[in-house]
Amino acid sequence: MPEVRYPDGVKQLLEHARVIAVLGAHPQRTRAAFYVPDYLVQQGYRILPVNPTRVGEILWGEPVRASLTDIDEPVDVVDVFRRSAALMGHLDEIRSMKPLPQWVWLQQGIRDDTFAAHLMDVGIAVVQDRCMLADHRRLKTG
Repeated sequence: MPEVRYPDGVKQLLEHARVIAVLGAHPQRTRAAFYVPDYLVQQGYRILPVNPTRVGEILWGEPVRASLTDIDEPVDVVDVFRRSAALMGHLDEIRSMKPLPQWVWLQQGIRDDTFAAHLMDVGIAVVQDRCMLADHRRLKTG
């Protein structure tokens, strides 16, 4: 599956996804890892927060998980709020999810073509260096 580069693919993703795992979720309201998923919850998405330093906390009505592999239900999208340099450390974790997510979304400023290629090799579509909140607002009103 090729990297998603055009609005039609992103629009389809945003229309059909319902469950989003947020890797790097954070409770601080001024951080994108809070306000982007918070916006998505308001739009009707279910957010499953993942952050090993926040286990035991509740965000968006869900317990924070230590790892993506701690999620025991299907996830449509893994939304990533981690530095590009940290992505390869999550590759096996994402590829171990059962079932595999349909999409991995790397937020604005996050890009790693090698990481993306490894995911696409196993059938996961990848969006890189884009803000899901901005795309959702633009496509919702456009």
